[in-house]
Amino acid sequence: MLKRSLTAALLLFVVGASLASADDRQFRLSVPAVLAESGLMKYMLPRFTLKTQVRVELVSPGEAAEVAFGDTGTPVFTGMGQTWSIDVLAPEHAGASRFASWITDKTGQSAISGFKIDGNQPFALPVEEEEVAEDQFYEGDKLRGQQVSRVHCGRCHVTARGDEGLGIGSTPSFFALRSFEDWDVRFSSFYVLKPHGAFTQIEDVTEPFPEDLPSPIAPLELTLDDIDAILAYVASIEPAALGAPLTGQ
Repeated sequence: MLKRSLTAALLLFVVGASLASADDRQFRLSVPAVLAESGLMKYMLPRFTLKTQVRVELVSPGEAAEVAFGDTGTPVFTGMGQTWSIDVLAPEHAGASRFASWITDKTGQSAISGFKIDGNQPFALPVEEEEVAEDQFYEGDKLRGQQVSRVHCGRCHVTARGDEGLGIGSTPSFFALRSFEDWDVRFSSFYVLKPHGAFTQIEDVTEPFPEDLPSPIAPLELTLDDIDAILAYVASIEPAALGAPLTGQ
């Protein structure tokens, strides 16, 4: 009788260990619909599974999950106008913890930066915080500034790493413009500098275009809050190493 009990206990232990091992090989990842529809998950997750043999099941926010992408946790990438963070809801889950380690190391970060749509990189690695002097501190929303810059200024300028295929080749990038000593003056008053004044409208600041001199292209319509956000964003980027100081307008 004792022998049978020991055998049964051993069997239950083996089965339990097997189930735990199987559970560690799969976890649920909560992803907002807008991020799931971007295509990044379909590109990135198979690479994780191929490397680790851990499967990932996507679920919607509010459903049971071991890991979640959102605005809380550790920042892992930026895109679509915000910084996306990873929150490990079940740190004791081996598969979930392994995914968190993978996405923050070089392999996972390469999978993020390697995702492209029509040659453009919609997601990038988080912008590292830089120490700036008090007189160079800007209170605008730099993430909003990055998005506003890409949508409006990206017509002519390269505004972010990974967007080198955008803009006009003869127009300096934001990184080059950041190299000017008076870059902040230029960005805060760009709408009065040629050629911007001919097609830019700043709410409650600039006068409407004369009826006989309409904008030659689709007008650039911004607010002072937009400009503050752009300044905050440009303050956070690294200036291009161009050698000799730049001069001219």
